Amino acid sequence: MIENVKIIRKKIKNMYLVVNPDCSIVLKVPPHVSDEYIHSFIKKKENWIKKHLDNFESLNTNSAEKRYVDGEIFKYLGENYVLKIHLSKKEGLEILDGYFNLHISEIDDFEKKKKIIQKFYRKHAEIELFEIFKNSYMVVTKNIPDFAVRKMKKRWGSCSFHKNKIILNERLIEKPKECIEYVVFHELAHLKYPNHSKEFYNYLTELMPDWKNRKIKLNEIC
Repeated sequence: MIENVKIIRKKIKNMYLVVNPDCSIVLKVPPHVSDEYIHSFIKKKENWIKKHLDNFESLNTNSAEKRYVDGEIFKYLGENYVLKIHLSKKEGLEILDGYFNLHISEIDDFEKKKKIIQKFYRKHAEIELFEIFKNSYMVVTKNIPDFAVRKMKKRWGSCSFHKNKIILNERLIEKPKECIEYVVFHELAHLKYPNHSKEFYNYLTELMPDWKNRKIKLNEIC
């Protein structure tokens, strides 16, 4: 599912869909257009959106990438943490007092710093995301579906209805728990409705009445 579409309701006659160079997606719609029609419209434009995302991603420079230096901000479960690098023979990363404390034997080794932090994210994504999933699946089914955490470029999650399997994007570990819960419930709902029909969204609303607010927060760039 394409989740990062910002919906803006304005006094206009037609709908306007834009994919920006930073890969943000904005859809401007007249006030009277229903949510169901909006979701249907986005679904029809999915290939067009992906094509433009691919084009912009290929043009992106490394300027927005992490530099892994003291003072840089990293997100974890919706909170900001300041990177503090320590020279140490014993390497690893720990969170303490609002800091990402990175212990490393070679302070200027960019690739090693990157590897340690990415390993930390992956390990904790598998733990934290599964814990939320484990505490949620029984609202939809008694039998726990297969579960996995993966790197995903354009989706926060996916559900394989026929395989009874749910996959979550490992980058969700950067998001608040309420947003992770939204993605989990969204994918669980697909076990009942493997589409984005009106019935699907009605069911999702039954499971999580405030899912729209959580979705907005999930896709905020901050």
